[in-house]
Amino acid sequence: MNDGQLLRYSRHILLDEIGIEGQQRILDGSALIVGAGGLGSPAALYLASAGLGRIVLADGDTVDLTNLQRQILHTQERLDQPKALSGRVALAQINPEVRVEAITSRLAGDALTALVADTDVVLDCCDNFATRHAVNRACVSQRTPLVSGAAIRFAGQLAVFDSRQRDTPCYHCLFPEGDDIEDLRCAVTGVFAPLTGIIGAMQAAEALKLVAGAGEVALGRLWLLDGLSMEWRSVRFGHDPSCPVCTPAGVS
Repeated sequence: MNDGQLLRYSRHILLDEIGIEGQQRILDGSALIVGAGGLGSPAALYLASAGLGRIVLADGDTVDLTNLQRQILHTQERLDQPKALSGRVALAQINPEVRVEAITSRLAGDALTALVADTDVVLDCCDNFATRHAVNRACVSQRTPLVSGAAIRFAGQLAVFDSRQRDTPCYHCLFPEGDDIEDLRCAVTGVFAPLTGIIGAMQAAEALKLVAGAGEVALGRLWLLDGLSMEWRSVRFGHDPSCPVCTPAGVS
């Protein structure tokens, strides 16, 4: 680190759990953020401000006026721009040292797998189960940690999955694909603006802890937030031995 970086990241370096070594791991680290909306916005801003070396921001949507209530990466001046490109502008303004790659199409198949394999951690900040399960399969196959968040109405949730560790659950273990789970969209049901900030910031925190090797992450726990009462509860869950994604048969 040069003198400017030592000063910029001094408040991290002062933390015994991070220090110079942990901050250097952050500077050398990388993350794929799937979705540059309500969750992806605060997550990306905190990862960039913390100095994460490379951020891949993927979103196939464009900035709409209704997004600005909560999607703090974007501004009215960038309406109708691809969210990934708008986000890259915002992140460059907060920390020009961070390398930001903008993906303006929906990730799937080999392209998704290749990006997952090329990053240290993946943040699932999307809004539909099809993409969530595709991201989970790619993370399991590439042994890449996954930080999953969701927010709708006044309800938020957070969980971390790390298939590098033996007998730990994946996203499919918690929310099996094919179950009759309805995609709830903000455009139909609404969402409390600060809720996305809370969950997205927590996703950034868990991702930074994974990259820096600091503390414990929320493995095997689903954190649930009731934004109306501001009460948290934690539900423990385990590996599904018959999971078709993360069992040896599924991985192979």
